[in-house]
Amino acid sequence: MSIQQGSAGGMPVLILKEGASQTKGRDAQKNNIAAAKLISEVVRSSLGPRGMDKMLVDGLGDVTITNDGATILKEIDVQHPAAKMMVEISKATDNEVGDGTSSVVVLAGALIEKAEELINKDVHPTIIVDGYRKSALKSVEIYNQIAQKIDASSKAELIKIAKTSMQTKLVSKESDELSQVVVNAALQVSEPRESGFSVDIDDVKVEKKAGGSLRDTKLIKGIVLDKEVVHGGMPKRVEKAKIALINSALEIEKTEFDAKINISSPDQMKMFLEEENKMLKSMVDKIISSGANVAICQKGIDDVAQHYLAKSNILSVRRVKESDMTKLARATGARVINNLEDLGSKDLGSADLVEERKVETDKWVFIEGCKHPKAVTILIRGGSQRVVDEADRSLHDALMVTKDVIERPFIVAGGGSPESYVAGKLREWSSTLSGREQLAAEKFAESLEVIPLALAENAGMDPIDTLTELRSKQAKGSKWSGIDARSAKIVDMSKLDIVEPLSVKEQIIKSATEVASMILRIDDVIASSKSGGGAPGGMPPGMGEM
Repeated sequence: MSIQQGSAGGMPVLILKEGASQTKGRDAQKNNIAAAKLISEVVRSSLGPRGMDKMLVDGLGDVTITNDGATILKEIDVQHPAAKMMVEISKATDNEVGDGTSSVVVLAGALIEKAEELINKDVHPTIIVDGYRKSALKSVEIYNQIAQKIDASSKAELIKIAKTSMQTKLVSKESDELSQVVVNAALQVSEPRESGFSVDIDDVKVEKKAGGSLRDTKLIKGIVLDKEVVHGGMPKRVEKAKIALINSALEIEKTEFDAKINISSPDQMKMFLEEENKMLKSMVDKIISSGANVAICQKGIDDVAQHYLAKSNILSVRRVKESDMTKLARATGARVINNLEDLGSKDLGSADLVEERKVETDKWVFIEGCKHPKAVTILIRGGSQRVVDEADRSLHDALMVTKDVIERPFIVAGGGSPESYVAGKLREWSSTLSGREQLAAEKFAESLEVIPLALAENAGMDPIDTLTELRSKQAKGSKWSGIDARSAKIVDMSKLDIVEPLSVKEQIIKSATEVASMILRIDDVIASSKSGGGAPGGMPPGMGEM
C-alpha cells in the first residue's frame, strides 16, 4: 500500500514507496502502549520471593529456566519496536546496577498504562511526560532523604544486601552460604579510591560445573583454569609455586616468507634438528633460570619444549585465554612477559598451591592461596546444568548489588516499602503542581505502588486490602513497612534485614521514566516494507495483529 496525499489539483502524490505502512495518531499510540504493557505483564509474575520462574526455549531447543528480568527479555526474541525499548532498559539496568531488572520493566509498564488513562481523557502526552519527569526527580530526591548510610567495609551489612538479592532467586535456600562467598569475593577485589572504594566485577572469575550441590560452591583465593597440565611427566601438584606468565609461544616460529633449505647429507639433517632442539632448550632454560616452577603460556608449547619442562619438574599449562592471563597477573602478582629474554625472578608471581584436579570429567588447574589476590574465582556447583546456570545469574546479581553498595554506601529497605513511601510523599507534593501536571504526578505515585502490589499478588495476598493497609501504616509514619511475601504479611522490612542499594532504586526510576516518556511521545509509526517475509504492510511480524 502507498500513502496517498491528494494535492491541490486532486492528483494523488506518492510519498512512501510501495509496501510501506503508516499508523497515525491514536492508533499508533494504542499499538505501542499495548506492546509495552504486554512486555511488563511477562515479567510481573516473576517479581519477588514468591515470583515464578519462566522456561524459555530458543530456536535450537536450548532451555533456560530463570526469573531474572533481563535474562527473560533477552531470551524471548521480541519483534515489536516499542517492546524492544522495554527490553533495552532491562539490559541497561542489568549492566549498570545488576539488579532491579524486573522492577524497572514493571514500573515502566505501569507508567505507560496509567498515562493511557489520562490520554483517553484528552490530556496531551507532552504534559504527561513533563509531569512524569518532575515526579521522577522528586522521587529520587525523597529516596536520598530516607536512605541510610552504612559502613562499606562492614561484612554484616554487605551480607544483608547480597542475601536480599538472592531471596527472590532459585538459590534463596542457600543464601546464607552463598552471600558469604559473594561478599568475600567483592571485598577481596575492591580497591581504595579518594572517595571510598571501587570494585571491578571482571576481577571475579566465575567457573561453573554441574555436579555436587549448590552448597559445594566455594570461593578460591586465586584462579581456576579450565585447562589441564600439558605433559603427563610433569608434576600435578606444586606447593609454594613461583609462577611465570608467558605471552609468547614456546615453539620455533615458521618464517614469514617461503624458505628452502637444501640438505645434502644426513649429518646436515641431524645438525638442523639439533639446532631446533637447542633453541627450544634455551627457551626452557630461561624459564628455569628465573626460578619458576610453574609456567603458564598464552600460546602453544612445542613437544620438545614440553619434554624439557617436564624434565625440570615445571608444571605447565598452554593456550590460556588472555582474560585469564590478566586475572592471573592480578591474583598472583606476576607480570605477563611478552619476550622470554626479559624474564627474571622479579616477574614471577606466587601462590601456595598449584594443582590439577578432576572436576567431574574434566581436569582443571587450580591456582590458590595467593597472598593478597586482586582477582579471585567463584566455583559454582549444582545438581544440573540448568541449576548451575541460574545460580550463576543469581550470583552475578548479588555481586553487582554488593559492588553498588561498596561504591556508594547508601541503602533503603526492600519489600516495596520505599516505593510505597515515595508514592505517599508524591501525592502530598502533587498538590503544589498546577493544572494537568498534577494528574500526571498522581498517576506516577500510583505506578510506584504497582511494585508492592505485584509482590503482594505473587504472594497470593488480596491486592486491595494489602494496599489500603500498607498506605495506612505508611501514613502513620512507619516508613519501612513493606510486603513480606514469605509470610504474606505487611511488616517492617528493615527488621527483617531486607535491604537494597539506593543506586538500584534510583536507576529503576530514571530508566522507567525515560522509556515511558519516549513511548508516550510517539504519534506516528512509519514502517518501510521488508524485503520478503514480514506481516502485510511491511510491519514487523506481530505488529499487524496487535
